[in-house]
Amino acid sequence: MSKHDEIAGRLTQEILSGQYRPGERLPSERDLAARFDANRGAVREAMKKLEHLGIAVIQPGGARVAPLGEASLDIVEPMLDIGDIPRRELIDNVMQVIDALMQVAVESTVTEATDEQLYELRMLAKPLYDESLDQARLVMARMTLLRAMMTGSNNLVCQLIAERLFVAMLSIAPKMQAVNKYITVDLATHRIYARQLDAALATRDLMAIREVSSAISKLNRESVARAYAAFEEAQGADAGATEAVRESTG
Repeated sequence: MSKHDEIAGRLTQEILSGQYRPGERLPSERDLAARFDANRGAVREAMKKLEHLGIAVIQPGGARVAPLGEASLDIVEPMLDIGDIPRRELIDNVMQVIDALMQVAVESTVTEATDEQLYELRMLAKPLYDESLDQARLVMARMTLLRAMMTGSNNLVCQLIAERLFVAMLSIAPKMQAVNKYITVDLATHRIYARQLDAALATRDLMAIREVSSAISKLNRESVARAYAAFEEAQGADAGATEAVRESTG
């Protein structure tokens, strides 16, 4: 990792964790150079990166933190990377947005796709109702279908936003392992929805595709929410057990 990437990464984490508030001035180039044992050129490159992310504004005399709501979409990945595991509400936000993008993509996909393209989408949906489907294969099959839906929409903006979110979600897969082990997926219901999606694609039934896509999204969001709740409960139990041991040996 280059020195300017190191500086930018650390400052990004500090801004996102609330160490610096919107409107607050960031440390000077001189102070940052001393802190990170770097030259001022590396510090300037780091500040440009923060400005590109939309979380800092470079002004005469220094840089100030920008409101997070004005940041670029690239900030999603660093936001997800904060802490030992991503925040539950942030994961749910991303899943909600992907669902909304799907609703946009579906209309143009269904109305503009050729019969051959729709057939290809149906072939991608087929593994989702395979009786041998397990949880790991479900995740990969669904991601493949979602990406194909986005590509088939011919909506470039929709594709770019969705792909950025897909990449961000994939980047935190290692961090999500602690939560994912508590995920229990209703595979039987997924298979039912997948068959309904296949039938709707075959007849170009836009309303049915939207409804079943939303139902699948809701099912996934609920399973993730339950997994987070189970993880947090287990963490609380572990903390309680540790405290009990400490008291008994104290």
